Amino acid sequence: MSYLTTGVIVWLFALVVLGVIVLTLVLNRLLGGYRADAEKETPFESGIPPTGDARVPFPMRYYLVAVSFLIFELEAAFLFAWAVDYWRSPPLATWGALAFIFILLLGLIYEWRKGGLS
Repeated sequence: MSYLTTGVIVWLFALVVLGVIVLTLVLNRLLGGYRADAEKETPFESGIPPTGDARVPFPMRYYLVAVSFLIFELEAAFLFAWAVDYWRSPPLATWGALAFIFILLLGLIYEWRKGGLS
């Protein structure tokens, strides 16, 4: 099987999956009935009516920590994939991974200096 047919199969599969997702969402919107009323819009916790405001704002710091975690976790996944195939990869791939690690370290140092890790 050539690379062209493999690529076509992958793109066809992606289009079919996307089509199923869109079809499911459209059918849900068309066939599912939802009427918003005051009772459905109230927050519910163990049958006890809420007191005070149900939406408590989180400090921005939590969002920064969460986004930083997601970014570094994704980069760790990329590095893991590179490390698994390290011995079979050409030297250019090693240099690319080292450049990637260097950029990652620059981002980590920047975040550390800005106080995002404390």
